[in-house]
Amino acid sequence: MNKKQIIYLSLSLSLLVSFLIWTLLVIFVDVKPLGVNSSNIGLSTMNLAFFNLTNTNLTLYTITDWLGLISIAICVGFGVLGLIQLIKRKSLFKVDKDILILGIYYVIVILIYLIFEMIPINYRPILIEGRMETSYPSSTTLLVLSVAPTLSFEIHKRIKDRKIVILVDIINISFALFMVIGRLLSGVHWLSDIIGSIILSGGLFVLYLFVESKLNNQNGI
Repeated sequence: MNKKQIIYLSLSLSLLVSFLIWTLLVIFVDVKPLGVNSSNIGLSTMNLAFFNLTNTNLTLYTITDWLGLISIAICVGFGVLGLIQLIKRKSLFKVDKDILILGIYYVIVILIYLIFEMIPINYRPILIEGRMETSYPSSTTLLVLSVAPTLSFEIHKRIKDRKIVILVDIINISFALFMVIGRLLSGVHWLSDIIGSIILSGGLFVLYLFVESKLNNQNGI
């Protein structure tokens, strides 16, 4: 491994271990039955203080919920690109390797989302359509922060026009910030949910960069 790959791998492992530690803190530290329907909330003092500060904004929740579909559309877009290459080149092994890696990366993100949907660590601060829903980590935040940087990465790699690249970066960063802040202020997640998603998505993306770098090194790029 070269120096850049060592940095990527070390940073990724550090973030993923940090996510594990953060998750354990949410599960075991300052747990009190103060959530909706007396559900247990980890790091309850911090979470309740932040929730009482922001309260609930269902309009912002709805907006960020629908805008989350943009990240899904980006995933589908890269999937379509890979499918087109597969049809034209008539071999999975001739599809651009970065697109294949991206597909695996998105599948991993979705699997992690599904796993946490089945393991209710924390429930949302409010009922959604009369139901209790799991909230840790924030799936929308995880999706946005996992997909947005890969879009910028691919744009930088595939688009030569500097103005287009800068424009996409500005839109991408603004969108990601709006979504994270929007989910925080909407009051449908605990602060610990958002922090967990930020750490996890960071770890996953840097791991993606590590694999991408290894692939390029093998191909002599």
